[in-house]
Amino acid sequence: MKFALLGYGKMGRQIEVLLRRDGHEIVAIIDNEEDWSARWSAFLAADVAIDFSMPSVAENNMRRCFENHIPVVVGTTGWHDKLPEMLALCRNYDGSLVYGSNFSVGANLFMQLNRQLAAWMDKEPQYEAGIEETHHVTKKDAPSGTAVTLAKGLLSEVSRYQRWQLADGTPMPEDTLPVTAHREGSVTGIHQVRWHSEEDDIVIIHQAHSRQGFALGAVKAAVWLKGHPGVYDFADIAMNL
Repeated sequence: MKFALLGYGKMGRQIEVLLRRDGHEIVAIIDNEEDWSARWSAFLAADVAIDFSMPSVAENNMRRCFENHIPVVVGTTGWHDKLPEMLALCRNYDGSLVYGSNFSVGANLFMQLNRQLAAWMDKEPQYEAGIEETHHVTKKDAPSGTAVTLAKGLLSEVSRYQRWQLADGTPMPEDTLPVTAHREGSVTGIHQVRWHSEEDDIVIIHQAHSRQGFALGAVKAAVWLKGHPGVYDFADIAMNL
């Protein structure tokens, strides 16, 4: 298959390694507007694009893919407040898209575990919940997209929480789920959901050891998307790849 890589940071380079290892062709690597001008014709030859760019440019990257009927896998986070708009645009162009807050299969299993635990804890009001995430200092969005997905999953199952809020050290209302974000060193990604009571704590953790899992999931999703046109959340297809 012929791939276009949109964004050439650490994730883009990791994906490049996997694609070349598996015998795919990379027809265009685009990291800025100058690259778009210089490599436009090459981009149009791609069978599928993978975007791990920046929240500020991901929307324009997707628009270019939709307008030119190039299926795209988007691992960039920080733009999901525009998700309804981008999904509508994709469908308007009859485009194909896989999006997600985390492309690790293990992390998606963790998200399912989080929802199941939350459903059980809805019947245990003595426990207070909290979500905590830690990433490298260069990560732009806080909290992470994965932490937001975990928060939304928990809220969907627990009636005593109505909203989540990024923790800033000030007291929160009882119906608000605190989400704490840390930026430290070169940490790939750690997510923790804690349920605390006077008697004990229940804690589930997912820790990524490298970017390999994210890159592998994105590549698998891109190969799959070529044969399955449409719009998908990675969480809904991760177990089928």
